Amino acid sequence: MKTTTVLAIALGVGALAACNQSPKEQTADNIEANAENVADTIEANADNATDAMEANAQNAADDVRAAGENKADAVRNGADADGNSAN
Repeated sequence: MKTTTVLAIALGVGALAACNQSPKEQTADNIEANAENVADTIEANADNATDAMEANAQNAADDVRAAGENKADAVRNGADADGNSAN
């Protein structure tokens, strides 16, 4: 949705600005605008991927902490790690 809005605005501004330009200048401006839109999309996708990777890393870290706490609790309570304590 955001990309569509940006693209629509860019096309609208480009259309207004194109009224007093030569065809060559108009083509050059369109190339620049398209490149900018592609770059913005790449950056947005990278941000989304980064957020997902960060969430996955956080979940993995939470799992490691929980496993460590469970092991430590088992030791404190006299059970060995696999639960077959001889005590």
